[in-house]
Amino acid sequence: MNGHVLVLNRDYSALTICSVQRALILVHLEKAELVESRPDRVVHSPSMEFPFPSIVRLNLYVRVPYRRIMLSRKNVLRRDRYKCQYCGRRDKLTIDHVQPKSRGGRDTWENLVAACVPCNNRKGNRTPDEAKMSLSRKPFRPSHVMFIRDYVGSMSDTWKPYLFLS
Repeated sequence: MNGHVLVLNRDYSALTICSVQRALILVHLEKAELVESRPDRVVHSPSMEFPFPSIVRLNLYVRVPYRRIMLSRKNVLRRDRYKCQYCGRRDKLTIDHVQPKSRGGRDTWENLVAACVPCNNRKGNRTPDEAKMSLSRKPFRPSHVMFIRDYVGSMSDTWKPYLFLS
């Protein structure tokens, strides 16, 4: 029964990921309904057979306070997919302030990017424009849905519409 199941709120917004066992318990207790199942797999009990869940939706709406992703080195690297935002390298990564701290740059999602040591040293105490270096994408505040996607790794195509990744 290894696998991950996407849990949706009553309004079909992504809430979290749970185990297959937990999803089956939620469905059995009628706290959730099965939205999608894997057609190639089933779960057997001694006397019954159940569809292998892929997506379940809760029957009652769960109010979730706004989920802020904590700003940390690890989360900045995860957001940037462990790639230097200047050259694309994947080794010797560090964190770079787009607007240097010495010039009033702050520790915010919009000012921090993953950068390899050579690019960070080359940029130095300058802005990317002054150093004639361009960012591969503008830094942004990630959503919790983005981290759900990254937690699972490879995901079923059936999840993509619910995670807005189609």
